Amino acid sequence: MTNGTLIPTTAERDAMRVVTDHACDLHAQGKDIVFTAAIVKDGEIIARARNEVADTGDVSRHAEVVAMAKATAALGTRDLSGAILIASCQPCEMCLSTMRWARIDRVIFAAQQENTGDAFFRFPKLTIRDFHAACDGAFDWCGGLDEHRVAHIYAPGDAG
Repeated sequence: MTNGTLIPTTAERDAMRVVTDHACDLHAQGKDIVFTAAIVKDGEIIARARNEVADTGDVSRHAEVVAMAKATAALGTRDLSGAILIASCQPCEMCLSTMRWARIDRVIFAAQQENTGDAFFRFPKLTIRDFHAACDGAFDWCGGLDEHRVAHIYAPGDAG
C-alpha cells in the first residue's frame, strides 16, 4: 500500500468495503465502466455513486464526480472541506482536479494506477505523487486499501 501521510480511520475502512463491494457487484453483473465512490463526512457515508458515463453519454460522469455532486446537494454547499473521497480505483486526473475544487483534502482508493491499465488515465505518465506535489501537498492520500478485492476489475487490458 502506498500513501502520503494518511492512515485510514475505521470509518474510512468501512466505507472502502462498501465501495469495493459495490464495484465487485457491478462487475459480476457484467456492467460496463465499473468504478464506484463515496464521500464520507463526520464518519458517515453521505453519498455513494457509480460511474454513469455509459448511462448518460456524459464523459464527466465519473463515480467520484457523481459522488461529489450528490454530497454537495445533500449538504447544500459546494465546499466539501472535511469530507473524504473513497474510490474503488485511483481517481483520474479530472476527478482529482474536481476533488481539489470541492476542497476535499483526503482521498483513499483501492486499485492503484501502477497496477491498472493505461486506458483509465488520459495522462498516464502523471502519478498521484505528481498531483500531490503540484498542489503543494494540499491533500493526503492512501492507495491500495483493499486493492486485492478489485484488482481483477482494473487489470491492464480490462475495460473496467
